Amino acid sequence: MIDFACRRFDLNEVIKCSLALTKSDYRILQLLLSESSEYLSSEEISNKIKVDISTAQRSLKKLRSKELVTRKQINLSPGGYVFIYKAKDNLAIKKMILDIVNSWTHKVESELEKWRP
Repeated sequence: MIDFACRRFDLNEVIKCSLALTKSDYRILQLLLSESSEYLSSEEISNKIKVDISTAQRSLKKLRSKELVTRKQINLSPGGYVFIYKAKDNLAIKKMILDIVNSWTHKVESELEKWRP
């Protein structure tokens, strides 16, 4: 928990909020970070966190657009392909979150400069 003035914030909530993630998005990100050495398919992800595959695919698309995960294509021998996913480097994600939180701090500072009680 993080104390800020009159309110306490759970770090997970700060991370979800700063990255604009849903609960499912965040659960998938946590899974991929915990399995950092492996690529996982959307089917494996949906089975591990017990969400519908379409929910997993939607979250993976969002996580990719935010550059939090990478995707590789595996071509199947009878034809077709499957995508597999892996989280970006943990330190890179931490830096991204800190940059967002720092930008909030700068916005508050800027607004306080204009504030006239």
